[in-house]
Amino acid sequence: MASGLYHWYAIYTNPRAEKKTVALLLQRGITAYLPLLKSLKQWSDRKKWVEEPLFKSYAFVNVSEREYLDVLQVHGVVKYISFSGKAAIIPDTQIDTIKLLLSSESELDISDHHFEKGESVIIKAGPFIGLKGELIDTQNTKRFLVRFEQLGKSIIINIPTVYLEPVF
Repeated sequence: MASGLYHWYAIYTNPRAEKKTVALLLQRGITAYLPLLKSLKQWSDRKKWVEEPLFKSYAFVNVSEREYLDVLQVHGVVKYISFSGKAAIIPDTQIDTIKLLLSSESELDISDHHFEKGESVIIKAGPFIGLKGELIDTQNTKRFLVRFEQLGKSIIINIPTVYLEPVF
């Protein structure tokens, strides 16, 4: 990794400490991103809209080699998400995809399950035009899967089949 280049990395945080950890990273001048999903929570006496992390105990940092070790010194950061002993670089396009998905009004589900490869499709209309992924069929509804291999996570959105076409 060249010292001047910045890359996105996924970090694992202490449970239920994602927001506080990202705030501490930002205070130190480290570029950090915590994807948040709004959901309606119901308690016995009330309902309330809350923002919760899209991926529990995960956040993202965009750092150079010089800042790489500084991230691990921040309270709440447990480790970098790594494969084969090396921190996984998250492509900019995947961060952009997460931001696009969260900016839409589509209903999202997160899955840790590794789906079997389905038909590769591209979205040809709507807010996600040009996005490639896999089509999965669950409970008689058409759903679109965007897999983030580096995180071991997938985002599933409901989408009309008419918006999809096969990738050849």
